[in-house]
Order: sequence, then C-alpha cells, then structure tokens
Amino acid sequence: MELTDAQLVPLAAHPGPYREAAFEVLVRRHAPRVHRIAAGTVGPGAADDVVQEVFVSVYRNLASFRGQAQFTTWLHRITLNACQRALTARQHLSLDEAPELPAPHNPVQTGEQADLRERLAWAMRQLPPEQRDAVTLRELSGLDYAEIAEVLGVELGTVKSRLNRGRAALRALLAGIGVTP
Repeated sequence: MELTDAQLVPLAAHPGPYREAAFEVLVRRHAPRVHRIAAGTVGPGAADDVVQEVFVSVYRNLASFRGQAQFTTWLHRITLNACQRALTARQHLSLDEAPELPAPHNPVQTGEQADLRERLAWAMRQLPPEQRDAVTLRELSGLDYAEIAEVLGVELGTVKSRLNRGRAALRALLAGIGVTP
C-alpha cells in the first residue's frame, strides 16, 4: 500500500521510527518534478544544487508545514524560491548577454537537445520572476491555472495574464538567438 503525501508528511515531520523512510519516499516521489522546474529555470548545470537546497529546506521546515494547502503547493513555492535565490546568486552575468552560439560540435559530446535546454533556461532567466514562475509551473510542472493561482497566491486572471506575457517574451527571446519556438 502506497501512502499519500498527506499521510507521509506527519511521519516525516516529527522524530520517530518512520521519519527518514517517509521523507525518502517524499523525495523520490517529488524530486523529478523539482529537478524539471529547476533545470528549466536556472539551467541544467545548476539544477542539482537547487534540488538539494529544496529538500534540505523541506526537511528542516516540514514540522512547520500547517497543511492548509497541499504538500505539492508548498513544495512548488519552496522550489520557486530556491530557483530565485540561485538566479540572484548568478547575477554577475549580464541579463542582456545571450548564450554563445555553439561551434560545430561532436554529437557524442553534446547533443542538440542539451543545447536547446540551455538556451531555453537562459531565456527563462530573462523573464521577470512573476512571469517565470507562472510559465515554470504551467509548462514544466504541468499545473493547471487554479493550482498555479494557489501556489503563487494570485487571482486566476493574473495567472492567465502572466502566462500570456511570459510565453510571448519567451518566443521573442528565443527567436532573437535563432531558436524557432
């Protein structure tokens, strides 16, 4: 029998015989999605560090999770905050600096998909945080508009507007660096 998040969270939140095992199940269950969000937001190279930061934060703060929202809503908020901190730490890069176009490369060493992911991550980093968060939650996490509104604490119309503006900005940024969206 597989336990739900609602059943695992209390077990993982407080010292006891099941704490570590319950937390491990939560990590295995949610780490792929957290990694997808991080890779799409900060880039594949920094995603592992963000995932680690997210789950360290979750472990430290799980006892304070009030359960007023779903665990996944809380986890998404922590993930977006960790991504924002990682981006802020990388501010030494110019926001206007586009990624270098790759020299002809050996497909064995680097694939076109990896290059495309890095370009997309660069474009995502250029978006204002509120647009980036909305696009990330929709396109990388697959949340519906109501779930995004809950995670971000905004109205449904605001989510739609941020998604529309964010997608338009992404199209323009990607076209500007030679990627056809």
